[in-house]
Amino acid sequence: MQRLTTPLRPLLAFLALCLAAPLAHTQQDPAPVKKAIESWLKIQSKGLPGQVSHEIGNLDPGNQLAPCNNFDVSRPPGAQAWGRTNVMVRCLDAAGWRVHVPVHVRVKADYLISARPIAQGQVVVEGDLATQFGDLSDLPANILTEATGAVGRAATTSIPAGRPLRADMLKALWVVRQGQSVRVVSRGPGFAVSNEGRALNNAVEGQVAQVRLGTGQVISGVAKAGGTVEVGY
Repeated sequence: MQRLTTPLRPLLAFLALCLAAPLAHTQQDPAPVKKAIESWLKIQSKGLPGQVSHEIGNLDPGNQLAPCNNFDVSRPPGAQAWGRTNVMVRCLDAAGWRVHVPVHVRVKADYLISARPIAQGQVVVEGDLATQFGDLSDLPANILTEATGAVGRAATTSIPAGRPLRADMLKALWVVRQGQSVRVVSRGPGFAVSNEGRALNNAVEGQVAQVRLGTGQVISGVAKAGGTVEVGY
């Protein structure tokens, strides 16, 4: 038996190599996948504030994905624009596979901090704000970077000095309050009519407010500063 099996060893080794060779050719080269992600990230980062850089995770070099030359890159629903996240790469060729690849998008920019303590309910003014430079990927996704997102809003909680400001720390003020007497301005092509009414709900600027007119009719319009509700026709 020893004489029979020994000559088979080189043959078996040769057959194993022949079987392994086609498998190696079925693997997707990671380089074009990474290049597609880099191109996509450059386009996506154009709308981000500050200095943007990114790190792309590795596609397993031992993957069993069929080779592909055309890719579609997208961000899964709910994924954030910066920080540690994932992108989905879809093969547009016949292979049709999909994979998720980790990426780390860094955004270094100015963000808002409280220049002094802000009391709960206090309306924020310019003097309450300062800026600090840092990596937004290390901060909450709803961090504020523009003063317009803070000035004129009221603090929902007490905010110590030097605290990064998030959108959920502030709320818009009601410009129309339930039960308040409001001015209703109806506008249309070539006309504008003003009426008086009583608000049926609270509304911040830009929200829909319902108003009961003196005739009893209930109408809906857009709440504006100064207790005005605009109705368009």
